[in-house]
Amino acid sequence: MRIAYVINTFEGGGAALPIPAIADVFRQCGHDVHVAALSRRNGRAMPHLRHAGLDPVVLGADRTPIARQMAGLDAWVRHVQPTHIWTSLTRATLLGQMVGAWRRIPVVSWQHNAFLLPANLALLRMMKERSRIWVGDSAFVTALTRKRLALPYSRVMCWPIFRAWPDVAPAPAWRPGEEIRIGSLGRLHASKGYDVLCRALVQLRDVPGLPPYRVTIGGEGAEHDRLRGFCLRHGLDNVHFAGYVEDTAAFLRQCHLYVQPSLYEGFCIAAHEAMNMGLPVLGSDVGEMGRSIVDGVTGWKLPPRQPGALARRLEATLRQPEQMAGMGQAAREWVMNSFSARAFSRAGTTILQRMAG
Repeated sequence: MRIAYVINTFEGGGAALPIPAIADVFRQCGHDVHVAALSRRNGRAMPHLRHAGLDPVVLGADRTPIARQMAGLDAWVRHVQPTHIWTSLTRATLLGQMVGAWRRIPVVSWQHNAFLLPANLALLRMMKERSRIWVGDSAFVTALTRKRLALPYSRVMCWPIFRAWPDVAPAPAWRPGEEIRIGSLGRLHASKGYDVLCRALVQLRDVPGLPPYRVTIGGEGAEHDRLRGFCLRHGLDNVHFAGYVEDTAAFLRQCHLYVQPSLYEGFCIAAHEAMNMGLPVLGSDVGEMGRSIVDGVTGWKLPPRQPGALARRLEATLRQPEQMAGMGQAAREWVMNSFSARAFSRAGTTILQRMAG
């Protein structure tokens, strides 16, 4: 097969950064893959694609009108001459479905989002027959896609988007007398719930008897100035905004605990990367995190949007930091068993076999 893989943007986020691992599976199965994005945005994923031997193509400027994006995608598809179109994220899926229909090319569509705007959901429902196969990037999103698009089981498959790093050294365990280092990674967007985390930290600020700790948030986005301003106003001088993190393993290796206060998630790669690094995860009970976090074993699950509950769980954890190392080891074992390279390749190969058939 010759696969044209199209995604919304080459931002350094969850859907674009795993493309090299995905392309590895395509190539191992003997297929050719070409990758394009409708627009560049920050383009942080592009060096990773080039390093993997891919040649990422940007089809238009960031504010290009939809009609011109569709024309650019159609021209690229005619140039690549694929046997299949693989789409990732909603806009790329809708435009890829249209081009696939015009050119009589079968379309496979990957779903990542737990939350869809009502208009996008309505469009996907209207266009659902134009994708031969729908793929969920986690067990959670697979079940959600089947339900919200009213698809039969035969049309929906699952390929978890995360491949564990078996050779990476885990983060060193906390030692008595050390400052407890708490980390989080994600876009500074309202959906990630960092305002909830900051309000929880305000509640902890004056709690007596807590050991010294600091929180580092890695990421960039529209919420940066608002969140930083909140921390300054409330005297949260132990909260640091690190900006975009290129080397997530190095960032996580400096942490003892990982927090993910998201309002909603699909897979949430960052939380699973933290588990891979041997960190317990304190996360919202949303998306695939709700399946991977085992309370009191690999971390703790909390309801989203509740700073009080988050503050209480953080306080309890800070008062018993010696528990974190054992829970982090359990989290690492869970990820290695559940998201191994073999499991990743097997899931992708199964979908490619269906496509070829």
